[in-house]
Amino acid sequence: MADLLIMKKRILLQASPVLYDRPFSAASLAEDWEIRQAEWWYEDGAFFGRNPVPGPGCLISRGRYPGNVLLDCVARTVPPSTHDIDLMWNMEWDYQQDTRGTAYVAGVQGWWEGKIGLEKSPEYKLTVAAPCPWFAPGQDYHIQAGSIDGHCFIFVDGELRLELLDDHPIDAQRYDRLGFEAYHSIIRISKLTVRRIAWEPRDLAYPDEF
Repeated sequence: MADLLIMKKRILLQASPVLYDRPFSAASLAEDWEIRQAEWWYEDGAFFGRNPVPGPGCLISRGRYPGNVLLDCVARTVPPSTHDIDLMWNMEWDYQQDTRGTAYVAGVQGWWEGKIGLEKSPEYKLTVAAPCPWFAPGQDYHIQAGSIDGHCFIFVDGELRLELLDDHPIDAQRYDRLGFEAYHSIIRISKLTVRRIAWEPRDLAYPDEF
């Protein structure tokens, strides 16, 4: 299990305690997860989400996971759907408005034009995104996403694709649920592991080039 390297930090996966790794099943879906604003079901080792509208069709953990967490899963779009595999952490659901409240949201093949990105709900004033021309609909991707005190990141198939430093981090002790979102899409999620991140600083410097 290889460490994950982000700016000035080394994420120690072997030392990061597992908080959740219950195999997906119809029972775990009913007992561990809450469905909001979409259709979610269990089939053949995976959770499927289908949401026909452009909005947060979410599957939210009933359990609470405070602190710096990492979501590790395998995910893909389901034909004819071609976009929006979305993960969330440090989150809450706004039951009065019946919509997503505070959260970090990581998306693959989203933002209308095929981008990988990170955004901060509910204001969305903090967003970073980049094209992901490597994405193929219907293909499985190993996604690892999370944050360390507002230092957010997304790895896909072991490669760092994006990171973002939030100078006003979400209070990870107060906002402590996590989940998945189908946004006008159909997605499949499997093999989920949630870890509390153990990490160490690492020095970065340019080598002498001249």
